[in-house]
Amino acid sequence: MKANRLLRTLIILFILAFNIGCDQVSKSIIRHKLDEYSELRYLHNHFTLSNVENTGAFLSLGDSLSHPVKMLILNILPLLAVLFGLGFVLVKTDLSKITVLGVILIVGGGFGNIYDRIVHGSVTDFMHIKFGIFQTGVFNVADLSIMAGTFIVLLDAYLKKKKQTEPKTTDIQI
Repeated sequence: MKANRLLRTLIILFILAFNIGCDQVSKSIIRHKLDEYSELRYLHNHFTLSNVENTGAFLSLGDSLSHPVKMLILNILPLLAVLFGLGFVLVKTDLSKITVLGVILIVGGGFGNIYDRIVHGSVTDFMHIKFGIFQTGVFNVADLSIMAGTFIVLLDAYLKKKKQTEPKTTDIQI
Protein backbone atom coordinates (compact mmCIF):
# COMPACT_ATOMS: atom_id res chain seq x y z
CA MET A 1 0.00 0.00 0.00
CA LYS A 2 2.82 2.42 0.86
CA ALA A 3 4.52 1.57 -2.44
CA ASN A 4 1.37 2.55 -4.35
CA ARG A 5 1.14 5.84 -2.48
CA LEU A 6 4.84 6.55 -3.08
CA LEU A 7 4.46 5.75 -6.79
CA ARG A 8 1.38 8.02 -6.99
CA THR A 9 3.31 10.85 -5.31
CA LEU A 10 6.28 10.40 -7.64
CA ILE A 11 4.03 10.45 -10.71
CA ILE A 12 2.30 13.61 -9.47
CA LEU A 13 5.64 15.31 -8.81
CA PHE A 14 6.97 14.21 -12.21
CA ILE A 15 3.94 15.66 -14.04
CA LEU A 16 4.26 18.85 -11.97
CA ALA A 17 7.99 19.20 -12.72
CA PHE A 18 7.44 18.48 -16.42
CA ASN A 19 4.67 21.08 -16.54
CA ILE A 20 6.76 23.76 -14.82
CA GLY A 21 9.78 22.82 -16.93
CA CYS A 22 7.89 23.24 -20.23
CA ASP A 23 6.66 26.64 -19.08
CA GLN A 24 10.07 27.85 -17.95
CA VAL A 25 11.91 26.58 -21.02
CA SER A 26 9.42 28.27 -23.36
CA LYS A 27 9.70 31.57 -21.45
CA SER A 28 13.50 31.35 -21.42
CA ILE A 29 13.59 30.82 -25.18
CA ILE A 30 11.35 33.84 -25.74
CA ARG A 31 13.39 36.02 -23.35
CA HIS A 32 16.63 35.12 -25.14
CA LYS A 33 15.47 34.99 -28.77
CA LEU A 34 12.97 37.88 -29.00
CA ASP A 35 13.52 41.50 -28.07
CA GLU A 36 10.84 42.92 -25.81
CA TYR A 37 7.69 43.81 -27.80
CA SER A 38 9.07 42.42 -31.06
CA GLU A 39 6.69 40.12 -32.93
CA LEU A 40 6.80 37.03 -35.13
CA ARG A 41 3.56 36.41 -37.01
CA TYR A 42 2.36 33.02 -38.25
CA LEU A 43 -0.70 31.53 -39.95
CA HIS A 44 -1.61 34.69 -41.86
CA ASN A 45 -1.18 36.81 -38.70
CA HIS A 46 -3.61 34.68 -36.68
CA PHE A 47 -0.90 33.50 -34.28
CA THR A 48 1.71 35.90 -32.94
CA LEU A 49 4.78 35.33 -30.79
CA SER A 50 6.07 38.35 -28.90
CA ASN A 51 7.99 39.09 -25.72
CA VAL A 52 5.74 40.93 -23.28
CA GLU A 53 6.73 41.28 -19.63
CA ASN A 54 3.58 41.43 -17.52
CA THR A 55 4.10 42.93 -14.04
CA GLY A 56 0.46 42.36 -13.13
CA ALA A 57 -1.79 39.34 -13.27
CA PHE A 58 -4.27 38.29 -15.96
CA LEU A 59 -4.44 41.05 -18.61
CA SER A 60 -2.07 43.15 -16.43
CA LEU A 61 -4.63 43.47 -13.63
CA GLY A 62 -2.93 44.70 -10.46
CA ASP A 63 -0.04 46.23 -12.38
CA SER A 64 -0.46 49.60 -10.66
CA LEU A 65 -0.81 48.31 -7.09
CA SER A 66 1.71 49.40 -4.47
CA HIS A 67 4.60 46.98 -3.92
CA PRO A 68 3.39 45.50 -0.58
CA VAL A 69 -0.15 44.98 -1.88
CA LYS A 70 1.14 43.56 -5.17
CA MET A 71 3.46 41.20 -3.26
CA LEU A 72 0.53 39.93 -1.18
CA ILE A 73 -2.02 39.61 -3.99
CA LEU A 74 0.23 38.42 -6.81
CA ASN A 75 2.84 36.36 -4.95
CA ILE A 76 1.93 35.29 -1.42
CA LEU A 77 -1.77 34.44 -1.83
CA PRO A 78 -1.26 32.55 -5.11
CA LEU A 79 1.70 30.69 -3.59
CA LEU A 80 -0.46 29.62 -0.65
CA ALA A 81 -3.20 28.54 -3.08
CA VAL A 82 -0.89 26.39 -5.23
CA LEU A 83 0.74 24.86 -2.15
CA PHE A 84 -2.73 24.02 -0.84
CA GLY A 85 -3.65 22.50 -4.23
CA LEU A 86 -0.50 20.40 -4.28
CA GLY A 87 -1.05 19.25 -0.71
CA PHE A 88 -4.68 18.47 -1.54
CA VAL A 89 -3.85 16.10 -4.41
CA LEU A 90 -1.03 14.46 -2.46
CA VAL A 91 -3.16 13.80 0.63
CA LYS A 92 -6.56 13.10 -0.92
CA THR A 93 -6.00 9.73 -2.53
CA ASP A 94 -9.63 9.09 -3.52
CA LEU A 95 -9.65 11.71 -6.30
CA SER A 96 -10.07 10.48 -9.86
CA LYS A 97 -6.93 10.43 -11.96
CA ILE A 98 -8.41 13.03 -14.30
CA THR A 99 -9.14 15.41 -11.40
CA VAL A 100 -5.60 14.95 -10.09
CA LEU A 101 -4.23 15.75 -13.56
CA GLY A 102 -6.39 18.88 -13.76
CA VAL A 103 -5.32 20.14 -10.35
CA ILE A 104 -1.66 19.43 -11.11
CA LEU A 105 -1.93 21.44 -14.34
CA ILE A 106 -3.41 24.35 -12.37
CA VAL A 107 -0.73 24.07 -9.67
CA GLY A 108 2.09 23.79 -12.23
CA GLY A 109 0.89 26.83 -14.15
CA GLY A 110 0.54 28.77 -10.92
CA PHE A 111 4.06 27.84 -9.80
CA GLY A 112 5.46 28.80 -13.21
CA ASN A 113 3.98 32.29 -13.11
CA ILE A 114 4.79 32.86 -9.42
CA TYR A 115 8.39 31.81 -10.06
CA ASP A 116 8.60 34.41 -12.85
CA ARG A 117 7.20 37.17 -10.64
CA ILE A 118 9.64 36.39 -7.84
CA VAL A 119 12.77 35.78 -9.93
CA HIS A 120 12.23 38.16 -12.88
CA GLY A 121 9.84 40.72 -11.37
CA SER A 122 7.31 40.01 -14.14
CA VAL A 123 5.71 37.15 -16.02
CA THR A 124 6.85 36.55 -19.59
CA ASP A 125 3.80 36.31 -21.88
CA PHE A 126 4.36 35.57 -25.54
CA MET A 127 1.44 34.00 -27.42
CA HIS A 128 -1.49 35.81 -29.00
CA ILE A 129 -4.28 34.34 -31.13
CA LYS A 130 -6.69 36.26 -33.36
CA PHE A 131 -9.33 34.64 -35.58
CA GLY A 132 -12.07 36.99 -36.74
CA ILE A 133 -13.84 38.40 -33.69
CA PHE A 134 -12.09 35.89 -31.40
CA GLN A 135 -8.94 37.34 -29.87
CA THR A 136 -6.96 36.44 -26.79
CA GLY A 137 -4.77 38.53 -24.57
CA VAL A 138 -1.07 37.70 -24.63
CA PHE A 139 -0.50 34.50 -22.64
CA ASN A 140 2.08 31.81 -21.91
CA VAL A 141 2.35 28.05 -21.36
CA ALA A 142 1.54 28.41 -17.64
CA ASP A 143 -1.69 30.20 -18.53
CA LEU A 144 -2.56 27.40 -20.98
CA SER A 145 -1.86 24.89 -18.23
CA ILE A 146 -4.11 26.70 -15.75
CA MET A 147 -6.94 26.96 -18.30
CA ALA A 148 -6.61 23.32 -19.39
CA GLY A 149 -6.50 22.15 -15.77
CA THR A 150 -9.57 24.20 -14.88
CA PHE A 151 -11.43 22.81 -17.89
CA ILE A 152 -10.48 19.24 -16.95
CA VAL A 153 -11.57 19.64 -13.31
CA LEU A 154 -14.88 21.27 -14.26
CA LEU A 155 -15.60 18.71 -16.99
CA ASP A 156 -14.84 15.83 -14.64
CA ALA A 157 -17.10 17.32 -11.94
CA TYR A 158 -19.88 17.86 -14.48
CA LEU A 159 -19.67 14.31 -15.81
CA LYS A 160 -19.66 12.86 -12.28
CA LYS A 161 -22.70 14.94 -11.34
CA LYS A 162 -24.48 13.97 -14.54
CA LYS A 163 -23.77 10.32 -13.88
CA GLN A 164 -25.15 10.61 -10.34
CA THR A 165 -28.39 12.27 -11.49
CA GLU A 166 -29.15 9.83 -14.31
CA PRO A 167 -32.05 7.56 -13.46
CA LYS A 168 -30.97 4.08 -12.60
CA THR A 169 -32.32 1.41 -14.84
CA THR A 170 -33.06 -2.05 -13.65
CA ASP A 171 -33.30 -5.08 -15.78
CA ILE A 172 -36.69 -6.70 -15.51
CA GLN A 173 -36.76 -10.25 -16.60
CA ILE A 174 -39.98 -11.79 -17.72
